Amino acid sequence: MKRYIKLMTGVFIVALLQTAYLRADTHNEDSVRIQTIVESVGVYADNGNFEALEKLYADEIELDYRSLTGGEIALKSPGALMSEWASVLPGFDVTRHAVSNIAVKVKGNNAVATARVVADHYVDELFWQVEGSYRYELKKHENTWWITTHAFNLENEKGTRDVFGRAIENAKRSPVSYLTRQKTEQAVRIFLSALEEKDMQAFADVWADDAVQDMPYAPQGFPGRVEGKQALLRHYADWPKNSGEADFTSQLVFYPMQNPELVFVEFKGDVFIVPTERQYRQSYGGLFHVKDGKIKFFREYFNPEPFKYAFGL
Repeated sequence: MKRYIKLMTGVFIVALLQTAYLRADTHNEDSVRIQTIVESVGVYADNGNFEALEKLYADEIELDYRSLTGGEIALKSPGALMSEWASVLPGFDVTRHAVSNIAVKVKGNNAVATARVVADHYVDELFWQVEGSYRYELKKHENTWWITTHAFNLENEKGTRDVFGRAIENAKRSPVSYLTRQKTEQAVRIFLSALEEKDMQAFADVWADDAVQDMPYAPQGFPGRVEGKQALLRHYADWPKNSGEADFTSQLVFYPMQNPELVFVEFKGDVFIVPTERQYRQSYGGLFHVKDGKIKFFREYFNPEPFKYAFGL
């Protein structure tokens, strides 16, 4: 009987160990993924890969750098955070974020990661080193971990913070492609939002003086090409009175190109046309060239049949 109890106790212990191992293995897989994310933040930042860095963050990030800069905890979108970093980091001659002692705690779809960091910054003859710790909070969605909180605790620094002024000046003189792409996409959003809101001042402000809109599939009787800002303003002059409720941005998709001033865009149009009292539903493709935040060229692809029906052509 005692031997049987010992045997069953042994089986029970083995089963518990196997269960613990499986749980640890599951958490270990998540931990490895999170450790890679923590390491990647510094690597991407040091290499100026802000497109990849942006993808590590959730739609809203709580940023806590109070120990370094003062102020308050800030809520940022990934795009806003990357724009800030891309306006400074590329202006250094070199930066290195040496991350170590990464520790991860996983609980369901939530995790906390901490790490030591020593970050060196060089520009011309200036040098600044900061030492401290990171604290990240992450959430898991569809098997992907996203950073929701990014906090830094300053412990020590060497050198001079004058490096930042020099780096910002350098970055302004030679903006990185990430910032140019942000401007390109923002100009497209302004254009489409202006149509939704009937804001013809915003519409006018986003076009370059020599802008061109090309419409290769325009139906007969409708212009296939409009050249110059003033001609475009006349072309769209009746839009506010001819259109009712409109949606052009709810299904907006950007396809960045090698040239950051160019972008291909897919979007849907859903507009009530007042004169005909018909609903205009369209799928668009658009090639945009944006220079210094102004649209210089817009090639618009659309199906002419829904257009003719809705506008009564």
